[in-house]
Amino acid sequence: MSLTPRDRVPLAPLTTLGVGGDARYLVDGTDDATIVAALGWARQRGVPCRILGGGSNVIVPDEGFDGLVLCMRARGATWTQEGSHVILEARAGEPWDDLVAESVRRNCQGLECLSGIPGLVGATPIQNVGAYGQEVAETIRSVRVLDRSSLDVSSLHPERLGFAYRDSVFKSSEPERYVVLGVTFCLSLGAPPAVRYPELERRLAERIPATKGHSLAEVRKTVLELRAKKSMVLDPGDENGRSCGSFFVNPVVSTEQAKALEQRLAAPGMPRYPQPDGRVKLAAGWLIEQAGFTKGTRRGPVGLSTKHALAIVCHEGATATLVAAFAAEIRATVQARFGIQLTPEPVSFGREA
Repeated sequence: MSLTPRDRVPLAPLTTLGVGGDARYLVDGTDDATIVAALGWARQRGVPCRILGGGSNVIVPDEGFDGLVLCMRARGATWTQEGSHVILEARAGEPWDDLVAESVRRNCQGLECLSGIPGLVGATPIQNVGAYGQEVAETIRSVRVLDRSSLDVSSLHPERLGFAYRDSVFKSSEPERYVVLGVTFCLSLGAPPAVRYPELERRLAERIPATKGHSLAEVRKTVLELRAKKSMVLDPGDENGRSCGSFFVNPVVSTEQAKALEQRLAAPGMPRYPQPDGRVKLAAGWLIEQAGFTKGTRRGPVGLSTKHALAIVCHEGATATLVAAFAAEIRATVQARFGIQLTPEPVSFGREA
């Protein structure tokens, strides 16, 4: 098919951080044929290609991206009942929270705690999106992908996806190999919500006696309220609104490391979450604050959210360079004081944050 990419397109308005330069070329991938054609166009010309979804987990360098940016815009979702389950097939360009809202409306359990997360469906399997005790790995049946080398389309099933905490085959073992075209979820019809996260449990208990049980709608509403209190939902009027949400992954360490750190800090109440593999997940936001970066800490037009130490926020005059410098300062300080290396969540279209 004939393809004519747009030239010199500003990328800052397409990201939630709102910083960064232009894309040398840009194509809106509204269907599979256009996506295949765009990748072929880039390969034929020796041009690098990056995939852009909702822009909520991306840092674009100030100099922009000297290649082709392929925006995932393919929409559509189908819902099919199979006994006590509903099979949801969603295209990569579907807005994530709209899909979660619809699953709750249809009384389908499996996504309710992932309410309010910005971005598109295609991004969810890449870093195994999770929040409030739930992960997409629990419900993903398959991921339809395009192999960037062969341009073949196939489906990958959970045993091939390498899901782990905020990780998958798309992120670690084979980055840049695949383009996610769609995701198939298996949801439980009429099942009770997954309430496993202490903060969510407490908030629900304050509102509704546990003996009465909680509906999917109540869980979604509560999750949205909790996220809003931390400025973790998209709100143009929020002073903390220009962010990627959580900027760093919560580190997972050995039990011995966690115990040693707790003793060293003389902090018996240090947040720690046992993991199925015997290790312990620490709270990156807590470590950042203990390292001296309190909520609202600023470095000029870049700083931490006033509501959540895990979110780096851009203000008027911010640049990608300043974001990277502030992130590097936080990482170096936490590493020096606690021996813990923080890993950024956002994907960089250029140098590492």
